[in-house]
Amino acid sequence: MKTRLLLRQLAVRFPKRYAKMNHDYVGLMTGKLPEEVHKIVLCLDFDQEVFPLIKENKPDLIITHHPFIYGTKYRVFKWDKLKERLCNEIDALGVPVYSMHTNFDTGNGGMNDALAEALELENIYAPEKDIMMRIGELKEAKPVEEFAKFAKAKLNVEYGLLIAEGNKKIKKVGVVGGAGSRAWNIARDEGCDIFISGDVPHHIRRSIVIEKFNYLDLPHEIEKIFMPQMKKILLSLDPTLEILMVDHEELPKVI
Repeated sequence: MKTRLLLRQLAVRFPKRYAKMNHDYVGLMTGKLPEEVHKIVLCLDFDQEVFPLIKENKPDLIITHHPFIYGTKYRVFKWDKLKERLCNEIDALGVPVYSMHTNFDTGNGGMNDALAEALELENIYAPEKDIMMRIGELKEAKPVEEFAKFAKAKLNVEYGLLIAEGNKKIKKVGVVGGAGSRAWNIARDEGCDIFISGDVPHHIRRSIVIEKFNYLDLPHEIEKIFMPQMKKILLSLDPTLEILMVDHEELPKVI
């Protein structure tokens, strides 16, 4: 498939203007796009652990969720010499890196739709005050701790942190993958019984406790759903594409 045609079709669903709203860096991170693409590697992050696999498989394109270079090369490489070295190595190999971050989180059928569907939510929508968030309802209400265990299992992580200060039964759920904890009050105002995100700072936890709300902090790695979701989208555009998903990021150990 023509590479630029593929990326244009992805841009219809996941436009860069969504990323600009979040002061984000998306698109071509490094390298030169090939005329055609046949083999694509998908990963949450492109880093030194993935590079040997790239050398072995020689894909036409790497698509990551998190930006490979978050900012200008000059500013990033000034303090991150390992990333500069990796960038030089991947450029020498001739494999471009393309990143789709908050535009994928926000767009139709992207990250947060995938998370909401994995949680088996119904009547899913994006609230006007945060179009990245997805809100939906469970078929049947669940006790808050039962729901937390259910969510942890459905999103394929081994642990989570639960603040159970709100409603005892969970029916309406809000979710933002990754580090979306600052949007918890939007979920509350939308009538959610609980909000799911990650990387919550201490002061936000305290606000949630004081406001008597429920919050489930799940690891940022729930965003690994990016790979199967993006694979499904890519194959819908061209079923002949060869897609390799690299799931190399392990959760820290709980001790």
